[in-house]
Amino acid sequence: MSEKKMTSSRRHHLKSLVLSIAFGLMDVEAKQLVANKEAHMNEHCPVLDLPGSTQELQELCKKLNQQIDQVDEERYDLESKVAKSNKEIEDLKIKVVDLQGKFKKPALKKVRMSADAMLQALLGSKHKVSMDLRANLKQVKKEVKEESAEQVGDWRKNIEDKAGMDGRKKMFESEA
Repeated sequence: MSEKKMTSSRRHHLKSLVLSIAFGLMDVEAKQLVANKEAHMNEHCPVLDLPGSTQELQELCKKLNQQIDQVDEERYDLESKVAKSNKEIEDLKIKVVDLQGKFKKPALKKVRMSADAMLQALLGSKHKVSMDLRANLKQVKKEVKEESAEQVGDWRKNIEDKAGMDGRKKMFESEA
């Protein structure tokens, strides 16, 4: 069966529905974020009522300074934890890269081994047949080709003899 293709109007309609749902969800998230921010501010930052006397203002400033110091200590602790975690992540990334790069195929060493030793290594103790590969080779004697000095002679003379059409004719007659 062939698949039915969606018409462009249907596709456009579905796309607009998905986008409207997504925008609705984004609006809900934005409202929730604003509500969370207000709740946090109300919880951690109460409404400031300024006292009238100087001594009460100084006590309020001391209290605010203590709170600022406490928040700074917490921020410093969190920053150091984040820095330590980032360093650990970087170290682990470097280790991963090192491990991926270290495993290279080693260069193979040349080993001189006879055919019998190779078969014994491959087949184990089951190998009893001796193979002498050199025994199967043909013995060929080289023929020494002796050229007479007359044939080689002076190369200039040979060139002059073979020059022109007469020389070519002589060359073919001598070969035939």
